[in-house]
Amino acid sequence: MQRDPITTARVIAAAAAVADRAGLAAVSMRSVGRELGVEAMSLYHHVANKAALLDGLADWVFERFEPPPAEADWRTAITARTASVRAVLTAHPWALGLVDSRDHPGPAVLRHYDAVLGCLYRGGFSATTAAQAFSVLDAYAYGFALTERNLPFDAASGANDFAAELTLPTEDYPHLAHLLSTVTGAGDYSFAAQFAIGLDIILDGLERLRDG
Repeated sequence: MQRDPITTARVIAAAAAVADRAGLAAVSMRSVGRELGVEAMSLYHHVANKAALLDGLADWVFERFEPPPAEADWRTAITARTASVRAVLTAHPWALGLVDSRDHPGPAVLRHYDAVLGCLYRGGFSATTAAQAFSVLDAYAYGFALTERNLPFDAASGANDFAAELTLPTEDYPHLAHLLSTVTGAGDYSFAAQFAIGLDIILDGLERLRDG
């Protein structure tokens, strides 16, 4: 059977597959070569070195971020885009340590940044306030995805069981015990569902910043 030709896109996709399975530290020219069933040396026709491979992998991530829909108002567009960032980073947690670490951003990275800034400019933000908004939104999306990854329970439905098993002396931790009994007492608390609530709070603040 004739093997499909190796292309740069296939090399990067193979690197993403390795990272999904074993983490970013497992990505190397050799491991990607094994993923493709070829010798590592053959990859150098498509990526110059491991640094270029990681640059391409960061671009692969940004290609999966949904850009703000151009036809929507700024708040609707930014909501969709920020939710997409969180979803991609949750699906590929290794990307959290990669996407902002590269000093040679690729075309997908630059297109995405430009699209977000364009959305904010159209929404009435100045260059200064757009930069502030962009920073806050990404800090929230990245931080939320990181927290989800590290929680000792399932973010969508496991908080209630976790809280039920966590016995806290009320006299020692009165405020924390009250929060747990109040928030999880109804049995329907979902940490994942808090993302949209928190994003709305941020967007409310950005609306005031825009008007200022």
